[in-house]
Amino acid sequence: TKMLSLQSKVWIPDPEEVWKSAELLKDYKPGDKVLLLHLEEGKDLEYRLDPKTKELPHLRNPDILVGENDLTALSYLHEPAVLHNLRVRFIDSKLIYTYCGIVLVAINPYEQLPIYGEDIINAYSGQNMGDMDPHIFAVAEEAYKQMARDERNQSIIVSGESGAGKTVSAKYAMRYFATVSGSASEANVEEKVLASNPIMESIGNAKTTRNDNSSRFGKYIEIGFDKRYRIIGANMRTYLLEKSRVVFQAEEERNYHIFYQLCASAKLPEFKMLRLGNANDFNYTKQGGSPMIEGVDDAKEMAHTRQACTLLGISESYQMGIFRILAGILHLGNVGFTSRDADSCTIPPKHEPLCIFCDLMGVDYEEMCHWLCHRKLATATETYIKPISKLQATNARDALAKHIYAKLFNWIVDHVNQALHSAVKQHSFIGVLDIYGFETFEVNSFEQFCINYANEKLQQQFNMHVFKLEQEEYMKEQIPWTLIDFYDNQPCINLIESKLGILDLLDEECKMPKGTDDTWAQKLYNTHLNKCTLFEKPRLSNKAFIIQHFADKVEYQCEGFLEKNKDTVFEEQIKVLKSSKFKMLPELFQDDEKAISPTSATSSGRTLLTRAPAKPTKGRPGQMAKEHKKTVGHQFRNSLHLLMETLNATTPHYVRCIKPNDFKFPFTFDEKRAVQQLRACGVLETIRISAAGFPSRWTYQEFFSRYRVLMKQKDVLSDRKQTCKNVLEKLILDKDKYQFGKTKIFFRAGQVAYLEKLRADKLRAACIRIQKTIRGWLLRKKYLRMRKAAITVQRYVRGYQARCYAKFLRRTKAATIIQKYWRMYVVRRRYKIRRAATIVLQSYLRGFLARNRYRKILREHKAVIIQKWVRGWLARMHYKRSMHAIIYLQCCFRRMMAKRELKKLKIEARSVERYKKLHIGMENKIMQLQRKVDEQNKDYKCLMEKLTNLEGIYNSETEKLRSDLERLQLSEEEAKVATGRVLSLQEEIAKLRKDLEQTRSEKKYIEEHADRYKQETEQLVSNLKEENTLLKQEKESLNHRIVEQAKEMTETMEKKLVEETKQLELDLNDERLRYQNLLNEFSRLEERYDDLKEEMTLMVHVPKPGHKRTDSTHSSNESEYTFSSEIAEMEDIPLRTEEPTEKKVPLDMSLFLKLQKRVTELEQEKQVMQDELDRKEEQVLRSKAKEEERPQIRGAELEYESLKRQELESENKKLKNELNELRKALSEKSAPEVTAPGAPAYRVLMEQLTSVSEELDVRKEEVLILRSQLVSQKEAIQPKNTMTDSTILLEDVQKMKDKGEIAQAYIGLKETNRLLESQLQSQKRSHENEAEALRGEIQSLKEENNRQQQLLAQNLQLPPEARIEASLQHEITRLTNENLDLMEQLEKQDKTVRKLKKQLKVFAKKIGELEVGQMENISPGQIIDEPIRPVNIPRKEKDFQGMLEYKKEDEQKLVKNLILELKPRGVAVNLIPGLPAYILFMCVRHADYLNDDQKVRSLLTSTINSIKKVLKKRGDDFETVSFWLSNTCRFLHCLKQYSGEEGFMKHNTSRQNEHCLTNFDLAEYRQVLSDLAIQIYQQLVRVLENILQPMIVSGMLEHETIQGVSGVKPTGLRKRTSSIADEGTYTLDSILRQLNSFHSVMCQHGMDPELIKQVVKQMFYIVGAITLNNLLLRKDMCSWSKGMQIRYNVSQLEEWLRDKNLMNSGAKETLEPLIQAAQLLQVKKKTDDDAEAICSMCNALTTAQIVKVLNLYTPVNEFEERVSVSFIRTIQMRLRDRKDSPQLLMDAKHIFPVTFPFNPSSLALETIQIPASLGLGFISRV
Repeated sequence: TKMLSLQSKVWIPDPEEVWKSAELLKDYKPGDKVLLLHLEEGKDLEYRLDPKTKELPHLRNPDILVGENDLTALSYLHEPAVLHNLRVRFIDSKLIYTYCGIVLVAINPYEQLPIYGEDIINAYSGQNMGDMDPHIFAVAEEAYKQMARDERNQSIIVSGESGAGKTVSAKYAMRYFATVSGSASEANVEEKVLASNPIMESIGNAKTTRNDNSSRFGKYIEIGFDKRYRIIGANMRTYLLEKSRVVFQAEEERNYHIFYQLCASAKLPEFKMLRLGNANDFNYTKQGGSPMIEGVDDAKEMAHTRQACTLLGISESYQMGIFRILAGILHLGNVGFTSRDADSCTIPPKHEPLCIFCDLMGVDYEEMCHWLCHRKLATATETYIKPISKLQATNARDALAKHIYAKLFNWIVDHVNQALHSAVKQHSFIGVLDIYGFETFEVNSFEQFCINYANEKLQQQFNMHVFKLEQEEYMKEQIPWTLIDFYDNQPCINLIESKLGILDLLDEECKMPKGTDDTWAQKLYNTHLNKCTLFEKPRLSNKAFIIQHFADKVEYQCEGFLEKNKDTVFEEQIKVLKSSKFKMLPELFQDDEKAISPTSATSSGRTLLTRAPAKPTKGRPGQMAKEHKKTVGHQFRNSLHLLMETLNATTPHYVRCIKPNDFKFPFTFDEKRAVQQLRACGVLETIRISAAGFPSRWTYQEFFSRYRVLMKQKDVLSDRKQTCKNVLEKLILDKDKYQFGKTKIFFRAGQVAYLEKLRADKLRAACIRIQKTIRGWLLRKKYLRMRKAAITVQRYVRGYQARCYAKFLRRTKAATIIQKYWRMYVVRRRYKIRRAATIVLQSYLRGFLARNRYRKILREHKAVIIQKWVRGWLARMHYKRSMHAIIYLQCCFRRMMAKRELKKLKIEARSVERYKKLHIGMENKIMQLQRKVDEQNKDYKCLMEKLTNLEGIYNSETEKLRSDLERLQLSEEEAKVATGRVLSLQEEIAKLRKDLEQTRSEKKYIEEHADRYKQETEQLVSNLKEENTLLKQEKESLNHRIVEQAKEMTETMEKKLVEETKQLELDLNDERLRYQNLLNEFSRLEERYDDLKEEMTLMVHVPKPGHKRTDSTHSSNESEYTFSSEIAEMEDIPLRTEEPTEKKVPLDMSLFLKLQKRVTELEQEKQVMQDELDRKEEQVLRSKAKEEERPQIRGAELEYESLKRQELESENKKLKNELNELRKALSEKSAPEVTAPGAPAYRVLMEQLTSVSEELDVRKEEVLILRSQLVSQKEAIQPKNTMTDSTILLEDVQKMKDKGEIAQAYIGLKETNRLLESQLQSQKRSHENEAEALRGEIQSLKEENNRQQQLLAQNLQLPPEARIEASLQHEITRLTNENLDLMEQLEKQDKTVRKLKKQLKVFAKKIGELEVGQMENISPGQIIDEPIRPVNIPRKEKDFQGMLEYKKEDEQKLVKNLILELKPRGVAVNLIPGLPAYILFMCVRHADYLNDDQKVRSLLTSTINSIKKVLKKRGDDFETVSFWLSNTCRFLHCLKQYSGEEGFMKHNTSRQNEHCLTNFDLAEYRQVLSDLAIQIYQQLVRVLENILQPMIVSGMLEHETIQGVSGVKPTGLRKRTSSIADEGTYTLDSILRQLNSFHSVMCQHGMDPELIKQVVKQMFYIVGAITLNNLLLRKDMCSWSKGMQIRYNVSQLEEWLRDKNLMNSGAKETLEPLIQAAQLLQVKKKTDDDAEAICSMCNALTTAQIVKVLNLYTPVNEFEERVSVSFIRTIQMRLRDRKDSPQLLMDAKHIFPVTFPFNPSSLALETIQIPASLGLGFISRV
């Protein structure tokens, strides 16, 4: 009554919604009969209390408790609270699972939800049940964990009505076990367990009005586990198959799925013999009128069923047999009867359905036709046959169909169990019970009676288990145990199964000859009516009875009970079927000898650890007949008792499935149907039992943390337990309302709500006080701001007024001044106007007078000028006349005087003397003229020459002119044409002129209009200008916009470029990740192989006698063998030859084909080698021809070389003789055992082969020594006939003083040169001999190979039992191996020669320098006298070269001390980082220096295998894995740094470059080491994850880093991990300490900084992913305060990154999803703006994750508000276009692809010292 105060919320009954929420408008006082309530829809209501019971309405839980994971966490435990909590979780939060104490309530969503993936399974695996949100996986994990922990068998009991999702829940539980445990064998038992579902669904499930895939039988599946808790097998038991469905279906229902699947697949060729058709063609499949299910393809389902059958080992023949029987049942249903009279019937002759049935079943038509219409009656004395009526025949036909189907069902279940059975001994099991829930329909019959009887038994077991747990809890906490009154359904069970109970009376009535349903009903009334309160009789019926079950009253109709209990089948019909020719059909009826229920699928005996044998046991006929008479009810009761025994022997886990509505609408909640099912499945009974005790339980620390606000400071003691006791005594006066346990406080129902009310009131009062203080402070601040503002306004106003007055004074003074100056201006202007007018008048007057005076002067001046010009003209005319007269007189006189002179000259000319005088000068002139003529002749010749030249020029010019003329003529013709055109154009011009005149006239007319148009145009132009200005503005805006768009486009292009770059990086990372995942898978398979190999060695204890071989490279990576194909194959062949093969192996055809292919390849290689030898021979011949031209050498040297050649030839002959002996030994075919391994010939062959190889090595060494000496001496003393040599000699000559010494030195050099040339010639001849021998050897081998091939082809045609075949097989294999070996040795020698040539060049240069230095110090006499011999030059001692030398036999000791037994901690602390890597590389350098490829290969292989062994042995130790990851990377970097490749030598010193590898290219081994490093890195990540995973959830989520922020909410029976830091609880500091430990260890080991960054990034990803995944699966963690805690924890991690200088490692980015989830918990979630902000903020979260967080968001305090459903819908609408993964959880197992950037070492190898502590004294420095 204290809680029924103003504003308290209560629940009142409602006929539609079952319960409605209301709020009190007035305090309740004891005695009030009416409550004033306000409903949620806004109406007021007067609620009248029941005067009899005076029960008050149920109180509503505080909003903070609504939506809890566990219903027992509710303070008020009653029906409306449970219903409301389920509805809120289902509708608002889309959560289908809820705990109710030990029960998991599952509501069918009728929608596929993404909560069953493998990521969810991994998230729930290993978690405590209370720590995660409710889920079927949590129940399965709890069962699995308890099985492993308690070593006790478990059971999961799944119940509910049809359509509630029982089968799916059981299926998911089995999938969880299959995924988590894995299979103990390679047979994939878990796949078979899951594959049994499609088969059982097809033959046992059907469509009903409530469910499209309803299970019409109960089943109990036992999943067996071995000692390591891996699945080894399974066993299935079935209960109460609904056989009546085979022959009858209600409206809108179907028969079993398998019939429709058969009809849908009838057109398949293998099904044509079944003669099936449409489902509507058969009586047994068309009754429901609904042959199709929406969204289901029966043909595809048939394919799935057949695949499942194949997977479970049911052969194709058996499958077709099953389908024949099923098709026969369908055809049997179409058999019709015709009545002859009331007591007899017949079947039409050759009735087609019966004919098909008999053909399919392999039985006689006449016999089956007879017994379908007759029956045999046996009496004590005789047996006679009686015809039956049509109705009886129809019932008998249906009974036969049901019986056949039931037997087939049993047979299939038996075969499924056989397929799931395991030969391995079962250690424990988990049973999954998928059984029908409590059922009540309008018409309830025998099936519903059995179902409800089973549920009564299960409910009783459930109640006992609940009380057992309660009792254990109370006893554990040592609180008084009080008996709780609860509904005991034992009376109801007794009513059904006790002596003279319902089943007993039913069996008795079935034994009566004339027993009927009516007589049985009367017996029931007589026995139980008015004697048992649970049994009632309907008022209006005498053929029904009512039983009060634990869930509800159910009325059963008696009609059909006896028939269904008897399950009568005529024995004669069964005999006909047993006599079938179809072998499978009699098998179905063989188990009649065993006590098997017709409605049970397997033996009724208990089958827990073993399955029933396939063959039946033989029994006595009498016993068989007796047991065959067991009724259905009796057998069901027995099987139910066995099931209860099994369940009682296990630890049960309960799943109650609820159907939310009858229309299969997704996420639609019908309160009426839900309440009905909650009552039926016992959930409300569980709630009632919990409410009767102490349902609310708190630990002392949690209680103190939650209700610390109700305590005063003086109440807080150091002892938390005593503090809680003191406070509770003050808060709750009634001590019966709570009890103090050892670790917990127990509260009665409602007490937590009362405490929550007190806490809320206290917090509300504190809030009011805080609000009051803050509001007062805000108002005071506001008043002070207003006062300050008023003073400021006043100051500004007064200043403004003063400024206005000053302005007025200034204006007055200014006006006076302006007036003064204006008046002065007016007077002055008037004066100036008058003065100007006077001056103008004066000027005009004076101008007039001046102009008159000027005109007068001008006229006088012009008159004077005229006079002057007239007088001058008259004087000139007089002078001209006088001059003309004078000149004429002078002419006349001179003419007269000339005439007189002419006469005198004529007279003188006639005289002789005149001529003489003239001739005197003529001679001289002639001579002169003669000279002139000669000169002119010369000039003429010159001119003639010039003329001829000019003529030539002229001719050319004329030709040019002619061509020009022709061109001009052409142009003239064109001009004529043009003139014609001109004439036409002129005519056109004339026309145009006429047109022009017309145009002018028109122009005048147009011009008149133009003026008017111009005006209009001007106006239009003005308008256009205005528009133009507007357009310019728009243009500018468009230009601006275009510029912006261009910028945007560039930005988008840049963004696209960046995105494409990122995408390419992502693709690269994906490829790298894929490769590393494959590598990880390879390493896993390799470990698996090693484990199997060890197991095999353990199984086989006796070692084989003979030679033992350790295959050191067996477990290494395949790429290790790719170091060089020659080396790998060469190593492989001797190993194969060493293996003892005493047993004769039969001919392997695949081996023969491979060998034949290899032989053809070898022939091709031989041909290539032959060509190469020919080419070398030609080169040798050419060089020989050149050498013959040189002078002969001295005799002594020729003798030496000839002796050497003879020795080589003798050795060559010896080798040929040995080879011929080998051929003879091999050619003996009469005794094949001679050539077998281990035979004398075989041993001789092996000894000779080894001797040949040794001789070959000796010869190779001799050749190398001779060649090195030749090359060194040749390079030391070069010929002196070149220009460069002459210049060098001249320089030497200048240094020498004595010319005689120069000559002697020159002669000595010449002699030495000759000697070297002779040696070279002899060496080439020896090479020719060797090449010839090799060619002969190759040819002989080729012939031998061809001969062996022919023999092999002939022998293959012989019978396989011939003895010689095995010997030939051995011989061919051995010879082929030898051939391969020889060829590979040749190839290896060629490669070795090429490499040695490179080395010899280097050594020859050094030797040449030394010899030149010695030659300068030797006297000429010594050069001449001393004979020159090949001499080994001693090498001076040099500094340490950074190499380590060890013996071959010490390799295992090196690997053992340096890798296998090395302790990383001591090395990391005391020695330089990466020391083992440096030592190993220096050993590799020495082997490379020696050119020992076997040593290099052996050392690298042993190193890699040893590292793998160490990691396999101590792979869970972080220091070990980190140490070897660091050393492997350093070893890899050393191989790169000293490889000699330019890309890796950039950062080397000159000294380091000298230490580069010279002989071997280890690039492929670098790849192997890189793969090994990747494997170690992945192992390191797994170790990190295993260490961090237990800390993450506790430290990041549960622990309160900021104390007092996160309030602890009340929890239910499933207690969660405490968020209060206990001694064993991990905190954030634990995580940081662990991170520091990891980082310090990696730094001590000298790991590359880039690799450390990648490890840290991976660690942070694991932390973020696991934290986010747990946040998404825990409703209690999704609150505002928890978001703040997470952000604080993340900030601490970021601070750690800053301290370690790792902010650029990318680790912070991996936490971005977690940061955004924390921000999402803290931001406002109300308006559309908030939704937009959330969508833009949470870009690292997927849509599913955002919606999940919003759905899970739960206020911790009442002051927070929940997220509305509409807001979540808004978020979903805004995010619908986002393309992201639908996956809910992050992949916590994801490993980022690792890279190993090259990091060269600055450490000089020659400075490294080997400490004595490593025990490597057998290694010496070189």
